[in-house]
Amino acid sequence: MDRRTHSPTVRLRRLARHLRRAREETNRSLTEAAKLAGWSGAKLGRLESAETRRIKSADLDRLAELYEVEEDMLAEWHSLATQAKERGWWAKYKKSGVFTDDLPDFEAEASSIRTYEPQVIPGLLQTPEYAEQILRGGQAQDDAEISARVDARIQRQDILHRHYPPDYWAIIDEAALRRGIEGFPGVMADQIRHLLRMATRAGVTIQVLPYSAGAHAASTGSIVIMDYAEVLDPSIVYVESYAASLMMEEADEISHVNAVFAHVSASALPGAESAEFLRALLEALESDSDARTRIP
Repeated sequence: MDRRTHSPTVRLRRLARHLRRAREETNRSLTEAAKLAGWSGAKLGRLESAETRRIKSADLDRLAELYEVEEDMLAEWHSLATQAKERGWWAKYKKSGVFTDDLPDFEAEASSIRTYEPQVIPGLLQTPEYAEQILRGGQAQDDAEISARVDARIQRQDILHRHYPPDYWAIIDEAALRRGIEGFPGVMADQIRHLLRMATRAGVTIQVLPYSAGAHAASTGSIVIMDYAEVLDPSIVYVESYAASLMMEEADEISHVNAVFAHVSASALPGAESAEFLRALLEALESDSDARTRIP
């Protein structure tokens, strides 16, 4: 995996799990291990729960000695600690308030991303023009802020264009496609064309959940499920509301959301039928746009 795809947060969490596993393999409690290391339980607890990025090399060496860890594993610990201190491209946007959570950080290293979106086109599939109009319609913002948010959203999409992109599976509710953008039919038509292009790419699956599917398992809102190739990196579910976002990683939570996504996928149109749906919608948008241009 090349340097550009490192996620500092994912690497920090992976290191924390390495440390906890190494301790548990020696059959020591956290309190006992901390005492033998000459530390407080709180210090070791912070390391094992990924609560600090300020990890001293000497501290890792001390734990490796205590747990009798081999040199190659210690080298892995040091590498992860170094990577955990890096700053991703999204750091500047978090500082300015454009990003208020760690979604781009977790997306950066995901091996697969599955999402269901009921209201708008998923962010990783939005065109710049569509993203701008959605942001303008959401709430009053000045041009500079909107420009920064659009730029950040488009930069997130780089993960789908890198040499080894994650598998990406998006289920889009018909409502998100039908709503469009009032007064900008050309923007929505371009957005649909972009979806059709993306749907032809290897590793990308796009399904449409039609109105005819009726009630479905994901009626409570959008979801994003991120999986990782490294066994020590648990899957993460991201859910977002108008007021807040939430990251979930407990096994029972992941299992439940996976089941929900599977049910929604079964209710949605298969890939080929979804593409036909998008083409029909595009034709309707183009016809509407042509009719508007003919109005005297």
